Amino acid sequence: MNEYAVYHQPESRFAYALDPNTLSITLRVAASDKLDSVEILYNTKYDFTRERFTVPMHVSACDGKFSYYRAVVRLTDVRFAYVFRITEKGKTYYYSEDGLLDDYDFDLAYYTFFQFPFINAVDVMPVVGWVSDATFYQIFVDRFARGDFDKDDGYINTPWNGEIDRHSFTGGDLDGITEKLDYLFDLGITALYLTPVFLSSSNHKYNVKDYLRVDPQFGDTEKLLRLIRAAHDRNMKVVIDCVFNHCDAEHEIFADVVKRGRKSKYYDWFLTDGVPDIEKGNYACFARCKRMPKWNTSNAAVRRYLIDIALEYVSLGFDGLRLDVADEISHDMWRQLRREIKAAAPDTLIIGEIWHDNEHWLRGDQFDGVMNYKLQKILIDGFGKDPVRATVVSERMNKLLVANLEQANAMALNFLDNHDTPRFLRLAGGNKDKLLCAFVAAVMFPGMPCVFYGTELPLDGDGDPDCRKPFDWMKANQNEAYLQNVKAILGLKKQAALSGGNATVSACGDILTITRRGGGECVTAYFNIGKKSAKLAVSGKILFSLSYGDDTIFGNGVLVVKNNN
Repeated sequence: MNEYAVYHQPESRFAYALDPNTLSITLRVAASDKLDSVEILYNTKYDFTRERFTVPMHVSACDGKFSYYRAVVRLTDVRFAYVFRITEKGKTYYYSEDGLLDDYDFDLAYYTFFQFPFINAVDVMPVVGWVSDATFYQIFVDRFARGDFDKDDGYINTPWNGEIDRHSFTGGDLDGITEKLDYLFDLGITALYLTPVFLSSSNHKYNVKDYLRVDPQFGDTEKLLRLIRAAHDRNMKVVIDCVFNHCDAEHEIFADVVKRGRKSKYYDWFLTDGVPDIEKGNYACFARCKRMPKWNTSNAAVRRYLIDIALEYVSLGFDGLRLDVADEISHDMWRQLRREIKAAAPDTLIIGEIWHDNEHWLRGDQFDGVMNYKLQKILIDGFGKDPVRATVVSERMNKLLVANLEQANAMALNFLDNHDTPRFLRLAGGNKDKLLCAFVAAVMFPGMPCVFYGTELPLDGDGDPDCRKPFDWMKANQNEAYLQNVKAILGLKKQAALSGGNATVSACGDILTITRRGGGECVTAYFNIGKKSAKLAVSGKILFSLSYGDDTIFGNGVLVVKNNN
């Protein structure tokens, strides 16, 4: 056994509470090790030396380098002490805080056993009540639909179906979204994710001038409230994009600092090198955008200002906050925001925009979930123009599954593309079957699937601004069979096994398999990532199929089957 691969850490993603009486415990070992058994020996920390109970562990994931043995332990007394007993080729080992040993002194175990001293309910990361069957639709407001034809549209500089650039305004607004809610409901959407809607000089509104004034291009507060009410009438949730990393250079607070310099009471609200000079850009900003100065969220007054805005959004009726550039903002800000938002409205969903490793934001004290860029990249590599092997996809999916708490996985936003990335159809070389296969994988994987507006057509496009083309309501290029496939794929989310069930991922040859178990049922998706056909005889109710027939699954094909668990 490779002792250097054996690893466990209490009160981490390897040991955490699922609820006030249940622990998830994981032990990592080398993938190459073929073990006879792995068990947890446990009791309360006060009784461990006298008596121990045994729970078997099973491999829940394998990422190519490591296998992860997991057990869920339900307790009556939550003062938990434990060691691992590992058997390999008939020989027994023990793993504790002292590492891997051939023998273990249980009489003095209170010095070296692992422990989860107490499960305090306030420390348990809850899953927001409505996310288990949530299916999102992301709307870039200027490009989705226009509903108000009486507004001042002098700002519109590009016809709806014209060629767009970074400075195009095409006229989409809040009334347009409200008018299309029945269309979205019929598609299978249960939650909207809106890009920013508040006063800004850009078409994207990520450079905010006034956080509480709806941009007149989109409507006003009453139109926003009408949209939220109409969505709620259809049992649809609404999440708003919040830009708390930076503002517009014309925001009144930054303008005061530019005008008054060190005499401004807001001088330390930004990170400046002397009096800010917009031409020089002698201050921290978003990316290299001098017109977007960065807030100093280490300043308590700044945190108070921004969190009060977030609280106002919740009071307007928004069901969730998507936090832009979340990784550049202080952890202290996010901890404070979470406490106050959850106190005001516990079922508010908090999603952070994090492109890279994100475990330290997802411990239950900051975000509920993140934009799942990790999954997006796996799907690009697995179903894109030049797909990697199914085993590689499986290993990377398994690595992602064990990277965070189960609760955080359930609240990740699983998307194929969004306003910052090329359209998946482009990444798949225009192959709609590959797009649909990736779509099934995004729905099958733990989390909340999110459709970027127009994927159901599907819209094509490269990176920004090409991925932000207006929605083609003429649907000139839409194939009805493709649309029905999209609806069927979204309908998979209604299966009980996909509403919080456990996930396992594996691969054999060119076939990638994702299985979800829960609610007394088992749903399995089989994907042929290779170019050749493969025999695939399965039993159960077929929920969805593409390029499958006569027990054969063809390249770029998928089959989804349900059985009793």
